[in-house]
Amino acid sequence: MQKVTRLFDIPYYQLEQHNLDKSLITKRNGKWIATSTQEYVDKANAVSRGLLRLGIKPNDKIAIISLTNRTEWNIMDIGILQLGAQNVPIYPTISEEEYEYVLNHSEANYCFVSCIEVLEKVNRIKKNVKSLKGIYSFDEIDDCANWKEILKKGSDKSNQEEVEELKSKVQPTDLATLIYTSGTTGKPKGVMMSHQNIVSNVISSKERVPANENDSALSFLPVCHIFERMILYLYQYCGIEIYFAEGLDKISDNLKEVKPNMMTVVPRLLEKVYEAIIAKGSDLSGIKKNLFFWAVDVGLKFEPYGTNGWWYEFKLSIARKLIFSKWKEGLGGNLGIMVSGSAALQPRLSRIFGAAGIPVMEGYGLTETAPVIAVNDVRNHGWKIGTVGKVITGVEVKIAEDGEILCKGPNVMMGYYKDTEKTNEVIKNGYFHTGDIGEVDHEGFLKITDRKKEMFKTSGGKYVAPQLLENRCKQSRFIEQIMVVGEGEKMPAAIIQPNFDHIYAWAKKKNIVIKDNQDLIQNEKVIARIDEEVTLANENFAKWEKIKQFRLTPDVWSIEGGHLTPTMKLKRKIIKEKYIDLYNAIYEHV
Repeated sequence: MQKVTRLFDIPYYQLEQHNLDKSLITKRNGKWIATSTQEYVDKANAVSRGLLRLGIKPNDKIAIISLTNRTEWNIMDIGILQLGAQNVPIYPTISEEEYEYVLNHSEANYCFVSCIEVLEKVNRIKKNVKSLKGIYSFDEIDDCANWKEILKKGSDKSNQEEVEELKSKVQPTDLATLIYTSGTTGKPKGVMMSHQNIVSNVISSKERVPANENDSALSFLPVCHIFERMILYLYQYCGIEIYFAEGLDKISDNLKEVKPNMMTVVPRLLEKVYEAIIAKGSDLSGIKKNLFFWAVDVGLKFEPYGTNGWWYEFKLSIARKLIFSKWKEGLGGNLGIMVSGSAALQPRLSRIFGAAGIPVMEGYGLTETAPVIAVNDVRNHGWKIGTVGKVITGVEVKIAEDGEILCKGPNVMMGYYKDTEKTNEVIKNGYFHTGDIGEVDHEGFLKITDRKKEMFKTSGGKYVAPQLLENRCKQSRFIEQIMVVGEGEKMPAAIIQPNFDHIYAWAKKKNIVIKDNQDLIQNEKVIARIDEEVTLANENFAKWEKIKQFRLTPDVWSIEGGHLTPTMKLKRKIIKEKYIDLYNAIYEHV
């Protein structure tokens, strides 16, 4: 086996080095169904042969839209890439208008969908996509061709030589995939990623992941996002069994069934897990409750590598034995590491999960950087809470005069598809301009302080970094989402989506009657309680940075509602437009 230089080399590398009986595992009709490495490779080749018989040529585009991660996605991916064609993954939860835009912009020839829900959205806009020749589904759906028809077309191996010839022509620097960024403003941009962009990131990231043969991983973050997709390639490269979660609602069950050794997470999921654990602890009584919160208090002071000294480590060992061991058991019992990306991780979550013996390795990167620029490593003192770790091998980072993080390396994208102007805006002199503000400390750890584009000036000329305030406020169990506003205004303020579940439970205990969300956001006691939380969050900020006023919204902020991008980032412009009356009410008398 030659060196892995193209994405489709990875399953062949796994076949030679690890040859798993269970490479990709998906649950069907209540049973986990495993695909071996050999089956994976064989089916990918069948897909390639079938696509050739459909008329697919190098540089054709094939879209895949799946509500959940699944074996079929990965087989299709390799089958497409082997021909020198490109895979265009699309977020399943975006609007029909965005489906239409991406399919048209990419000029997709075929679209593979997971299920009836996605199919119905595609069917409603397919007449507006001139390039689209056909739709196939992974699930068995009436009146829709099934992906097995491609496998059937490819069952005749007589054109395998043509597949091999096309494979041999694919260069590492060739385009592999178009990943459309969810963009907080404007139309999605098609990020052009070469095989080399992603393969280099897989190989460099492997140095930071303590993976062992026979380990297993649970995959649930959207594979249409580069973070999870790169990780899936990394798992395959390392010979790790990949179980695909049934969905967000089944993660708890799947963790207990699969008992994985590792998984990727986003901060919001960890917040939810932590809140659920704390809620259970709050329901205890007497000595059990006291012991639980004593352990939490110990955990929130955690520092890696015994930095706090022997007395702290002694208390931690007791907390782990009596309390934290149950947390770990609830997450399957074998989870040794989680890798977090996509948004800033609150240090308290790093501490508490680290204390519980399930360290969270926070990393940093963007779609345009394939994605990893830096990541923590629990080994060899490579983990520092409050940072995103050290820059990975082969990647260069420098901090511009205004504090912006600039990145150079084989992981930096080829550019934005059909958009030279936007490409030239972000890649200058070989460096990709991330739009993030950060610093590298004396030990080489990278710390992100804010988004350059999201920083704003008040009318007094003072800079405010909204993400810092927002992340601090979201430590409150009363606040689910928050957007700090105030550009050009006298002072910062906030629009807040309360944590409705927690507040309803709190109100019940306090004998406060609340009829619905509209009633909740107008309740004086609720407003006063959230004001306490905001005041507490303000404590560590300068006078001009503090949130002076806020307004509550009755809606749950969601991707479907247009408040959030598929990676759970705030769509600031849209949120402000949706709640312009609340915004105006804050500032009209200031």
